[in-house]
Amino acid sequence: MHPFSLKSSKGAPILPRPVFVFFVALFGFYVCYLSFNQITLENKREDNSGEEQRENICRKPYVSYEELRYVHFPKPTTYSRGECSCTPVRFFVIVSMQRSGSGWFETLLNSHPNISSNGEIFNRVNRRENISSILQTLDKLYNLDWLTSAAKNECTAAFGLKWMLNQGILENHDDIVSYLNKKGVSVIFLFRRNTLRRVISVLANDYDKDAKQLNGTHKSHVHSKEEAEILAKFKPELDTSTLIANIRNIEKAIRGCLDHFKSTRHMILYYEDIIGNSNALSQVQEFLRVPVRPLMSRQVKIHTRPLPDLVKNWKDVSSKLNGTEFAHFLDGPDYRK
Repeated sequence: MHPFSLKSSKGAPILPRPVFVFFVALFGFYVCYLSFNQITLENKREDNSGEEQRENICRKPYVSYEELRYVHFPKPTTYSRGECSCTPVRFFVIVSMQRSGSGWFETLLNSHPNISSNGEIFNRVNRRENISSILQTLDKLYNLDWLTSAAKNECTAAFGLKWMLNQGILENHDDIVSYLNKKGVSVIFLFRRNTLRRVISVLANDYDKDAKQLNGTHKSHVHSKEEAEILAKFKPELDTSTLIANIRNIEKAIRGCLDHFKSTRHMILYYEDIIGNSNALSQVQEFLRVPVRPLMSRQVKIHTRPLPDLVKNWKDVSSKLNGTEFAHFLDGPDYRK
């Protein structure tokens, strides 16, 4: 071939220009796609790292490893805890019986700026129809989405409720114990040592539900001595034929409850102890891991007189209980330390 010939030599054909441009553009798109995914993954890692860091910041300074299961950082759906989102919350439940001082005790707890006790939420039947409704109600409460006058919301450090023995807790005790342990809920048992006084208080309260002695209004708790004196004027007559059996049934229910819930983190408190032991309320606050401070209540005790002045047929009651294991209810100081 002549060295200056313009005829092309044989070899690989050259791609047309449009096809070449298409492949270049496709390659550029692929590079952009990989870069975008890399940025997204890095952002996700940063977000997750931030969440983990916040969790660590919230948890580490406050509690030991042993206490970790009882400390929670709820995220309510109805409001934001804001700057208190790292304030650890401990869950509790007050387990008691009507006319055992639980209402008064709850007002004492709620006078603490960091404690919210939300009353007898299971006094409504639809909330305790079955274990499913019970657990659903508890979940809502312990997520801090339970709004009552007692709720302090943002900086609450102890959050709970009051649960009476006749409100489904004993009938479903196995599932409830499992839930409380799994959820890290502490239990405060509050009962009365003098069961006879509780029986008298129950009868007097039942009478007032119909009589409505305070200007046509029934009040289970009062805030003045004048109101307390009006309610205390009524003297119930006790059925001595069933009195001992009634007391035994009450004490049996208490023993059964304590036995069912013995695996929970709990403390046992008596109404008489709160009155007679100046350290009792401090011990409760220490149990809930909140700063100890004086607690106050506006409630006024109704039945302050000696037992013989509270019962219409006192002689019959005294004769019935004397010589039995319940004779100690009759004499001695009303409240012992």
